[in-house]
Amino acid sequence: MNSLAAPRQFESAPVAGVPHPRPTVSVVMVVYRTGESLQHALDCVLADPAVSEFVIVDNGSSDGEAARLQGLERDLKVALVAGQGNVGFARGANLGAARASGDILVFLNPDAFLQPGCIAELAREVEAQPGLALVGGRVLNADGTEQRGARRGEITPVSALLSMSGLAKRVPGWGRFEVHWEDQALPAEAVRTPTISGACFAMRREAFQGLGGFDEGFFLHVEDVDLCWRVREAGGEVLFSPRAEVIHIGGTSQTSPLKVEFHKGVGLARYFRKRATTVGQHVAAWLLSPLVVGLAVARPLARRARGRAS
Repeated sequence: MNSLAAPRQFESAPVAGVPHPRPTVSVVMVVYRTGESLQHALDCVLADPAVSEFVIVDNGSSDGEAARLQGLERDLKVALVAGQGNVGFARGANLGAARASGDILVFLNPDAFLQPGCIAELAREVEAQPGLALVGGRVLNADGTEQRGARRGEITPVSALLSMSGLAKRVPGWGRFEVHWEDQALPAEAVRTPTISGACFAMRREAFQGLGGFDEGFFLHVEDVDLCWRVREAGGEVLFSPRAEVIHIGGTSQTSPLKVEFHKGVGLARYFRKRATTVGQHVAAWLLSPLVVGLAVARPLARRARGRAS
C-alpha cells in the first residue's frame, strides 16, 4: 500500500435522522512476540459484541503463540494474516487493513485490553463526523491513570526534544512545548487533539485506504504520529474520545527496550525530515536526527542505570 498516494475525496457520514445500517467494525491487531498479555488482549476483543471481524497479523510469533493464533481461526469472525515475517508494524497493519471488510477499522495493540463499550464508542464518534476523521481512545495504565502519550499536542523538533529531555516540565515558561497532555483536565466529550495514541484508534476503512494507510517507511513507532498529521493535512479531524477506554500494559514485549527506543528515535527523525518544507527546515531536520535518536536511546539506558543503583 502506497502511503504517499494523493488523498482521495471521502464520502460524508450518513445524514442525521436518516436510517442506515449499523456499521461493521473490524479490529486489526499486529502481533510480534507480545508476551503474557496477548491472551487477555485477544479475549477482550473476542468478547466484545461490537466487533464484527477480528484481523490478526502475525509478524513472527513464537511457535506457541503462532499455534494459539492459528487455533483462533475456528471462530468465524477471526482472520489470520501470517507468513510475511517481521515486516514492521506499519506494513503489518496495512496488510491487516487490506484483509479487513468492516466499515470501520479499529487498530489495537496486542498488549491493550478493551474496556466495556470502547469499540461502540469509537464507532459512534467516527460515524458522527461528516468527513475524514481519526478517533483515538483514552489509553490507561493498569492502575487506571491516563497513560503518557494518550493525547498529545503538535509534535515538532523543538517540542519533541524539550519533552524527551524533560526540560519542558522543568524550565519555567517552557511548559507550552510539552507535547503530553495526560495531566490536563479530562474533557466530557470527544475533542480535537493534534495527536493521539496508536494503541487504540478508529477510522473509516475507505478513509484509511484513501490516505494510503500507514507510511511503511516507519518500522516501529511514530507511524501513528505521521498518520494524525496526514489526516489533518488532508482537512480531516483528529479526536480524543474520553469514554472509549483501553488499558495498555506496555513493557511486556520480548523485544529489547533499547531496540524499541532506537526505532522510536529513527521514526521521529524521519518524521521531522518528512515534514520539512524549506531548505532550512531540511538542513535542521538532518542535523537534529542524531540528537533525536541519541535522546531516545538514552532513556532506557538511564532507566537501567537507575535500576542498578537502587
